[in-house]
Amino acid sequence: MKSNKKTTLHLGDVAKMRRTPAFGTMVKPIGSACNLDCCYCYYRDKGEIYGGTMPRMSDELLETYIKQYIEGVSQNNVVFCWHGGEPLLAGLPFFRKAMELQAKYAGGKIIENTLQTNGLLLNEEWCSLFRDNNFLVGLSLDGPEDIHDAFRKDCGGFPTFAKVMKAADMMTRCGVEFNILSTVNARSEGRGAEVYKFLSGINPYLQFLPVVEYVKMREGKRPLIVSPDDETAVPAPWSVTAKGYGQFMCDVFDEWIKFDVGSRFVQLFDVTLANWCGVPPSLCAFAEVCGDGLVVEHNGDVYSCDHFVYPEYRLGNIKDSDLVTMYRSSEQQAFGRDKRDALPMECKRCNYYFLCHGECPKHRFEYAKNGEPYMNVLCEGYKMFFRHTDPYMRRMKTLIEKGQPASEIMRENIK
Repeated sequence: MKSNKKTTLHLGDVAKMRRTPAFGTMVKPIGSACNLDCCYCYYRDKGEIYGGTMPRMSDELLETYIKQYIEGVSQNNVVFCWHGGEPLLAGLPFFRKAMELQAKYAGGKIIENTLQTNGLLLNEEWCSLFRDNNFLVGLSLDGPEDIHDAFRKDCGGFPTFAKVMKAADMMTRCGVEFNILSTVNARSEGRGAEVYKFLSGINPYLQFLPVVEYVKMREGKRPLIVSPDDETAVPAPWSVTAKGYGQFMCDVFDEWIKFDVGSRFVQLFDVTLANWCGVPPSLCAFAEVCGDGLVVEHNGDVYSCDHFVYPEYRLGNIKDSDLVTMYRSSEQQAFGRDKRDALPMECKRCNYYFLCHGECPKHRFEYAKNGEPYMNVLCEGYKMFFRHTDPYMRRMKTLIEKGQPASEIMRENIK
């Protein structure tokens, strides 16, 4: 949702504009093409922007992207994030070519690769490529079989749980570093502890992403995910409620704080503790401003953010401009500041503002008590989670400041 509020320059904004460019990119080598038809996928319909077809990124464009990205950023560690759709549809030769080009243009910088996959195409060859090139792979798995298969079916309508579990086992056996990304949706509500125990038994690194969507119903086609501003939009039946999401994360936290601090890692807990400690969080949704993560589509189009791939957020194309220029553009800098400036005063005066900073703009379609727009629809759930974890986070912050591991909290009885 675009805000009509005028963005304001703070000292930090000016410093950011003057520093050497430090940003990330998420690249979509096959666009939104996928071998799954997940009900809640916010990216599945992006192909309609390109006339319904999204061919694989050409080798020439791949080289342009890799060269621009490595040479354009100031950081010594350059992280490539391969995403989709399903990026493995680009094929092994494409990724082998990418590895060659990264080595060609590295220029002494350290190259890292992350990739998000549904796991269905994984085999020994893919695992060898990931292991040999030190990829960090994200595997999409929503929980036990009935939860996962509720919304994650293939294009023929068949369940995928067994294939994803096979992929997890294969990566474990082959020594591929991976984590698990799970959505928290309507089927997950009330089952936080169960989902956590199941997933943490497979992998110690977990991400839980809330699903809140609005859709337009279409005859003969899958529902189209649209802005809640659309007058024909209705709440998607797979969306989690604010209270349901908050309770889910509280239940996960209660298991983690008793048994797994220091041995299991949940992204929301990490970023919350980072904000308690005054450390910039690793997840842009919980930072004060955003705009540091550009999206590069299969044809070279660049957008402000993965969740804002709409024509009005297109910054240009790498064939006509370069990533640094688009990152530094007034449009992109205003987009990043808007995360902070568009929030209603009720949000900015909240005791927990320093922890969530309004979370992601993609979820801001509620209204504040005084009628101001851009309140986060998950606000009630986040407040529930922050209240519940408050004494534990304070104590872990104190332990860290004393040079002790946060896991010492498991020896204590914190209320």
